[in-house]
Amino acid sequence: MEQEYILEMRGISKSYGSNQVLNNVDLKIKPGEIHALLGENGAGKSTLMNILFGMPVIQNSNGFQGEILFNGEKVEITSPIQAMHVGIGMVHQEFMLIPGFTISENIKLNREPLKNTIISKIFGKQLATIDIDAMGRDARTALAKIGLKVNENAFVGGLPVGHMQFIEIAREIDKKQVKLLVFDEPTAVLTESEAENLLDVMKKLAKSGASIIFITHRLDEVIKVCDTVTILRDGQVVACKRASETNAPELAQLMVGRKVEKIRGKIERNLENRRCILELENFGVQMKGEESQNVNLKVYEGEFLGIGGLAGQGKLSIANGIMGVYPSEGKVKLWGEEISRPNPLLAMKKGCAFVSEDRRGTGLLLDSSIALNIAISAMKVKKQFLRMYGFFSQLDKKMITEHANKMIQTLDIRCTGPSQNTVRLSGGNQQKVCVARALTLAPKILFVSEPTRGIDIGAKTLLLEHLVKLNQEENITIIMTSSELAEMRSVCDRIAIISEGSVVGVLKPEDSDEKYGMMMSGIYDQNAAEGRDRL
Repeated sequence: MEQEYILEMRGISKSYGSNQVLNNVDLKIKPGEIHALLGENGAGKSTLMNILFGMPVIQNSNGFQGEILFNGEKVEITSPIQAMHVGIGMVHQEFMLIPGFTISENIKLNREPLKNTIISKIFGKQLATIDIDAMGRDARTALAKIGLKVNENAFVGGLPVGHMQFIEIAREIDKKQVKLLVFDEPTAVLTESEAENLLDVMKKLAKSGASIIFITHRLDEVIKVCDTVTILRDGQVVACKRASETNAPELAQLMVGRKVEKIRGKIERNLENRRCILELENFGVQMKGEESQNVNLKVYEGEFLGIGGLAGQGKLSIANGIMGVYPSEGKVKLWGEEISRPNPLLAMKKGCAFVSEDRRGTGLLLDSSIALNIAISAMKVKKQFLRMYGFFSQLDKKMITEHANKMIQTLDIRCTGPSQNTVRLSGGNQQKVCVARALTLAPKILFVSEPTRGIDIGAKTLLLEHLVKLNQEENITIIMTSSELAEMRSVCDRIAIISEGSVVGVLKPEDSDEKYGMMMSGIYDQNAAEGRDRL
């Protein structure tokens, strides 16, 4: 008797410490079905797929709760190799190809066909050689199934990214035992015509009996090719619908809809007649995985501006480019003066401060004390916390410690004291140290990227309230980049939405969930709809 479902994930829950990322999630996939899995950044999609594919990050963090049935039988998937043996393939968002290998070598990697030689017949299969002809035939067959006309002997290095995506798919469908394919944002790097070709390939695979889980932010593609849609929000399933019985606006609203409560102390303000203190014209940043281009945006004095969008769409690159952390092109004007080559020191001298999303990589001196981390930027830029003796200087340890104690109390940094090394702090408290360092510069413009990432709910509220206080009482212009849309809507005056590396519109916090979801999904461009507005 044929099973109704090829895959059933029942009651899946997963926590990382006190952070509950999945809560009692059910997912059912039928044979030959294209099933969309939707949700905002952080909704739990990647964690759910990591569980399905037996990724080490799950196994190394106390596993998960719930059960998985594949083809009607309960399975324990503890590694990607085991997932492949069961019949699950995955096309990852990040390419897993080896540039120095040919296309056929990449497709058949670790599954190379062998042929016997006289020596192998005598001494065993371990001395068999790779059957190059058979490997080429298999690669050509897989490439033909997806309609990619390319020489299988060509090297992967230097090929267009669209070709690389199709090669990833060809590798998975070449695995004869694969019954379920997971496509993680497969059209994100493709041109419009390439994306159309891929959707056609998905339909053909489904008709041949393969089941597909399709993770995407492009809601028009979901409506076009999917049979069923499951939407996750905050680690829970909020809806499961037939694609034929829904539409893009409804899906957008389901993805982002949640109660938005204004942070205590936040007041409505009129930004009209305020001067523009930061302007971007055709601005682009070369930040791998977060590239942006043709960004046009104006920020007004005393504004609390949000920059939002889905992962990989370019939102994180904007602050990094303005601060000179990554190379950029286009115009940046600060206080009306064009900055030809942005760099961190120049930006800080111009009154800017930056809290990076990469707190461990670029934000902190992990083996130094909390006190030194808080003071070091002000020491370099403003010569604060130093005692000068002619040409020589010495740290004013008393002043550094007193200031650190003040910031520890203000931001509720949980630590043993200002002398504790930051490497010993939790991720959330490391983030607060980064914020303290930026505030010590007494900036006029404060860039904060993912400021609440890794912080518990109570501490999030405290930090956001403090940012609002700085904005409204000290008139600090704050530009907050975040994946937490509800948080931005609770504190910001306006929110610029980034899709495909550009600003597609600027919304008010009270604008509809539908409009937010459609902009983030790239199916509504305010600038195209309304003309080039004053941003």
